[in-house]
Amino acid sequence: MSSFPSYYTISHKISFVLLKLFAFLVLFFLMLPLLIVIPLSFNIEPYFSFTQGMLKLDPNAYSLKWYHAFFSTPIWLTAIKNSLFIATASALLATTLGTLAALGLSANTMPFKRFIMAIFLSPMIVPLIITAAGMFFFYAKFNLVGTYLGLILAHTSLGIPFVIITVCASLKSFDQNLYNAARLCGASPIRAFFNITFPLIKPGILSGALFAFVTSLDEIVLVLFLAGPEQRTIPRQMFSGLREQINPTILAVSTLLTLMTILLLISLSLLRRNEKAP
Repeated sequence: MSSFPSYYTISHKISFVLLKLFAFLVLFFLMLPLLIVIPLSFNIEPYFSFTQGMLKLDPNAYSLKWYHAFFSTPIWLTAIKNSLFIATASALLATTLGTLAALGLSANTMPFKRFIMAIFLSPMIVPLIITAAGMFFFYAKFNLVGTYLGLILAHTSLGIPFVIITVCASLKSFDQNLYNAARLCGASPIRAFFNITFPLIKPGILSGALFAFVTSLDEIVLVLFLAGPEQRTIPRQMFSGLREQINPTILAVSTLLTLMTILLLISLSLLRRNEKAP
C-alpha cells in the first residue's frame, strides 16, 4: 500500500482502506462467473457442474472436447464466419462514418453541435429492444430483413457512437493550426487530413474501431430481430443452444470470447498509452 499524505487522519486512512476493499469485492463479484465458466469449459462430462474428478484435479476429468466441437461443428463454423464478417464490415463502416462525424462535430463553426451529438449518441441510450423493433419495420420496407447488408447497417449504427466518442477525445488534443498550416501551404483538404490529422488521431480511430468490432461481435438483440437463418451469429447460436440443447460447448465459446475481449482491451490500453506518449 502506498504511503498516505501527511494530512490524512485516522478516519481518512480507514475510509481509504474500506473503499479499496469494497472496490476489490465488486471486482471479484464481477469476475466470479468467469472463474466458474472457464474451468467448466474443460469438463469431460456434458454437465454444467464440477464433477468429483474436477474437484480432485484429476487430469482425466478435463478435456478439450468442447473446444474441438466448437471448431468442428458446421453450424458453429457458420456462426464464426458470419460473426467475423459482419463485425469486420460494420466496424470498417462505423469507423469511416464516425470519424467523418467527429471531424464535423469538432469544428467550431458546426451549428446545433449538442443536438446533433445527442442524435449520434442515441443508440447508446435508447433500449436495444426499441431500436431493433424500429429497424425491423423500417428495413422490412426495403427488403433488408434477413440480409447481410441489413445486419451490417444495423450494427454500424451501434458502433458509430463509440467511434465518435474516441475520435472526438483525440481531436481535443489535436492542434488545429497544423491542419491550417498544411492548407496554407497548398495541400488539399483530403491530403492535409491523411498527412497531418490522421497520423495524430490514429490511436483514437483504432480504439473506436475496436469498440465497434466488439459491439457487433457481442450483439444479440438486433440479430434476433433482423437476421435470417443464413445470418446466424455466435451470440445467436449460443442463445439457441441454451434453449434447445444445452452442452458445455457454450462454455467453451464463452471462454474464447472472454479471451478475445481481454486481448482487445490490452490492445486498447496500448493504443491509449501510445496516444498519451510525447
